[in-house]
Amino acid sequence: MNLRLEVTEKIMRTKIERDLTWSGLARLTPALSKEYVTAALLGQMPLPQSAAEAIGVELGLTDFDIKVLQEPPYRGSLPTTVPTDPLIYRFHELVSVYGTTFKALIHEEFGDGIMSAIDFRMNLERESDPAGDRVSITMSGKFLPYKRY
Repeated sequence: MNLRLEVTEKIMRTKIERDLTWSGLARLTPALSKEYVTAALLGQMPLPQSAAEAIGVELGLTDFDIKVLQEPPYRGSLPTTVPTDPLIYRFHELVSVYGTTFKALIHEEFGDGIMSAIDFRMNLERESDPAGDRVSITMSGKFLPYKRY
């Protein structure tokens, strides 16, 4: 039994039934970004108690559901290894094509290490363009050098 998945499905159902938006739900938790709140409500991040309660009340969740939203989830749990959803697949493709470039430039500019997905921020915005609107995603992760021992 995946309790987090059950709560996520309940959230999605309520969001659709009530014509809610991720941004609107995120406004209930002003200390958290819309990106973080969306990730949490889709089952990828835990919410602090106050945020879980505010959103839980808005969505009519049970006290148990609100507690589930506060638990650390099993992250990265896509249904397939290679995503089949076209939008998510394009991110997979982006890493397949540009992953070695990201790695080479990060190592050249920072040294031997990684960009953290734990100490991480993201911002997604619409960017107007006469040739067709663009999606602008800024990702910022702390650099973590590999330790020598």
